[in-house]
Amino acid sequence: MKFKINRDHFSTGLQQVLNIVSSRASLSILNNVLIKAEGNTLSLTTTNFDLGIRCHIKAEVEKPGSITLPAKKLATLVRSLPNLEVQFEASTNQAHIKAGGASFKIMGINAEEFPPLPAFSDKNEFAMAQQDLSQMLKGVAYAQSTDENRHVLNGIYWSFGDGKLTLVATDGRRLGVMSKDATVNAQNSGKLILPARTANELERLLGQGEKVKIAFNNRQIAFEIEVNSDKAQSNGLVSNIYLVSKIVEGNYPNYEQVIPKETFQRVKIERELFLDCLQRASIVTSEKSNAVRLTMNPNNMEISCESPEYGQAHETIAIAYEGPSVGVSFNPQFLMDPLKAVAKDEVFFEFKDELSPGVLKTLDAFMCVVMPLRLDD
Repeated sequence: MKFKINRDHFSTGLQQVLNIVSSRASLSILNNVLIKAEGNTLSLTTTNFDLGIRCHIKAEVEKPGSITLPAKKLATLVRSLPNLEVQFEASTNQAHIKAGGASFKIMGINAEEFPPLPAFSDKNEFAMAQQDLSQMLKGVAYAQSTDENRHVLNGIYWSFGDGKLTLVATDGRRLGVMSKDATVNAQNSGKLILPARTANELERLLGQGEKVKIAFNNRQIAFEIEVNSDKAQSNGLVSNIYLVSKIVEGNYPNYEQVIPKETFQRVKIERELFLDCLQRASIVTSEKSNAVRLTMNPNNMEISCESPEYGQAHETIAIAYEGPSVGVSFNPQFLMDPLKAVAKDEVFFEFKDELSPGVLKTLDAFMCVVMPLRLDD
């Protein structure tokens, strides 16, 4: 195995696949990146059994072959090499790397020991714009649960059906829902739970091209992320990035039961103004007094917080509202997270009374249901 490669292209490729590598892998081979040279490309693959990723970068391959090397050590080394041109030569279990006056020998593991990324049949296939999927992931990801005892909530629920894709996440105290019209039919419809780690990695990778292709069955899901020509020219990527993951086993709860069937009042608010007010008010909250009170009055909303440790905050913003005065208390972070996640200039806040959930909405099928805090909490 022998090739020449641009240092920055090599480094960029390794960064694409590095996040999958665990620092506490159960098998030594899972600490490594599989490097395979053939034609005029280099493929880089990492996996932890639950999640795997592959990308391709351009290289001048003199002799094809493959090897696995410690991924994090290699990434650190390549990034620090003194010259742009890197010469790489490898045998069964060791590699020689040269750049300028620097020379290194890195011990590896035979490529035959590297677990292959899963290939699956009986799959449903779907495609959409990367920008749309990225916005949808951001719109719900903050609401995922981190409670390991509720493993089906430790991820994002995907529903392909009724002519749309719907993403849902909840931790039992808030619920994020976002839908997008899509070409979904009986052949590519289905439901699954995407693990939180996969969702984070997918969100990081999106935005490198126009489309993302999705294939899934009842055990796993794969994403083929298009890389546009300009991006490829600058970082050396020569084909789409492939991400494959197991899905969470289990049945997602009926989230539609959480969505209020009726909210008596609805007000329109400038999103950034609302967020700024909440951020300022939350400064005086504490771990024991972590609540913000929203009081809707005719023509204005009062935002107030107080804690014995830090003091009080009070701010008023103008709203178009003519109903009775209603006050509801929330965890301020549960309101700020969805406001940060959407890009619309205006949001709609729906409410009923101080004991009922509040609902944040936009005009593009985004919704966040937030459970209230009782006044004596």
